[in-house]
Amino acid sequence: MAMESQQDRTARIVQAHREYYQSGQTRIWQFRRTQLRLLLKAIGRYEAELCEALWRDLHKSREEAFLTEIALVKAETKGLIRHLKHWSATRRAATPLFMFGSCSRIRQEPYGVVAILSPWNYPFQLLFAPLAGALAAGNCAVLKPSPRTPAVNEVMRKLISEVFAPEYVSFLEGGAETARALLQQRLDYIFFTGSPALGREVMTAAAARLIPLTLELGGKSPCVVDRTADVKIAARRIAWGKFLNAGQTCVAPDYLLVHREIVPELTAEIKLSVSRMFGAAPRQSPYYGRLIGNEEVERMRRLMESGEVVFGGETDAAARYVAPILLRVVAPDSPLMQQEIFGPLLPVLEFDDLEAEVVPFISEREKPLALYYFGERRTGEALFGRVDSGGGCVNDVVLHLANPALPFGGAGGSGMGQYHGRYSFETFSRPRSVLTAPRKSDFAMKYPPYKGFRMIRKLF
Repeated sequence: MAMESQQDRTARIVQAHREYYQSGQTRIWQFRRTQLRLLLKAIGRYEAELCEALWRDLHKSREEAFLTEIALVKAETKGLIRHLKHWSATRRAATPLFMFGSCSRIRQEPYGVVAILSPWNYPFQLLFAPLAGALAAGNCAVLKPSPRTPAVNEVMRKLISEVFAPEYVSFLEGGAETARALLQQRLDYIFFTGSPALGREVMTAAAARLIPLTLELGGKSPCVVDRTADVKIAARRIAWGKFLNAGQTCVAPDYLLVHREIVPELTAEIKLSVSRMFGAAPRQSPYYGRLIGNEEVERMRRLMESGEVVFGGETDAAARYVAPILLRVVAPDSPLMQQEIFGPLLPVLEFDDLEAEVVPFISEREKPLALYYFGERRTGEALFGRVDSGGGCVNDVVLHLANPALPFGGAGGSGMGQYHGRYSFETFSRPRSVLTAPRKSDFAMKYPPYKGFRMIRKLF
C-alpha cells in the first residue's frame, strides 16, 4: 500500500473539517460555549505539564509561563464564554422607507474551516488564544504549531486530542513542507503569527486562492525615553519588557531613543534593574530564558559587533544562552537597526529634539508593531498622533497586549487585522446581511416602466 503524501493527508484533514462544519453543529452558540468550557477545564488540567514543557523548550520559569502564556489564554477564553450569546446574536438593522414592510437583520456567521499557524516564542499562547476566538465564532480549526518547541507541542497535541473531535479541531505537526501543503488547501480563513518574511509567503498563498487572512508579524518597536521620564521606573519597565523570554517577544522594545541628557542615568538604572531581576549572573537565574537555538546565539554575536557594549555580552551557543546586553549605537544605519533583533540586545540611540529627530526617524521606517514613550503623558499622546504603530503604551511597555478590551495587531509591515476579546470573535466571523420582504405587498414603482419615478427621486 502506497504511503499517503503530506499533500493528500492535509487535504483529507481539511475535507473532514469541511464536512463537519457543513453539518451545522458549530453554528449553535450553546455548542460553542460548551466547547470553550471544555477547553478551559483542560488548560487547568494540563497547566503543570505545559509549564514543564515551556521550561524544557525555552527555559521559562513556572511564573513566567503562567503569566505570559496560560493566564492570557484562560482570560481570553473566559471572556469569550461570558459574552458569546450576546456577540453571536442576530441583530436588527434599520430599513429605509422605500423598503417599507421589509425587515433587515445582520447575522454574525463563521467563515468555516480556518487554519491557525503559530510561532515558537510563545507556543501555547499564540496558538490557543486565536483558537479560542475561532471556536467562539463557530469555525472548525486546523492548528499548525512551530516544530521548534517539541516538548510544548507534545502537551498541546495531547490536550487537543483529549478535548476535541479530530474533525472539529486538528493538530498538524511538521515543518515548512507541512505548512505549504496546508496553505494549498481550500481554506476559508488563515490566521498567521510569525516573521514578516514568512508572512509574505502566507499572503501570497492566500492571494492565489482569495482566502481572507490575519497577519500578526513583528518589526522594530521603538521605545522613546524623554528627559521628563521617571528614569528609575522607566528603566525597570523597559528591562522587564525587553528581557522577558530572553528578548524573544514580538512587542518587546527593539531599540531605545533616549534624550541625550539622561542617557548615563538610564543606562545605569537598566543595568541595576537587570541585576535585581536576574542577579549578578543571569545564567544562574531560574527567571531568565534561553534562545530557541544556537544559530540565534550566533546571530546575536554578529549583531553585537555593530555597537559598543555598555554592559553584558556573555554568550554560550551550546547552552543557547545570551546575557542581557545594552549597546550604544553610533550609526542609525548599523546592522542592529536593519532587522528585528528578537533577542536580549538593546541598542541605545540618542536624540536632542523629539519633533525634529524622533518623529521622522520612526516615521521613515516600516510601521512598528508597538510604540512606547516614557515622559509627560500629553507629550506621549501627542507622539501617538504623529507616529503610526500597531499599538503601544505611554509610560509602560508590552502591557497593552494583556488587556482583552484592546485590539492587538500590527499595521503595514507589522501585520494586518487584530484579535483579543471581542476583536477575536469578529476576526473569525463575518457580518452577513439578510433582508426579509413581505410576501404579498409589493413596491410597484421599482418595476419598469417606473411609474411614479418622480416620487422615488424625492426619497433620496
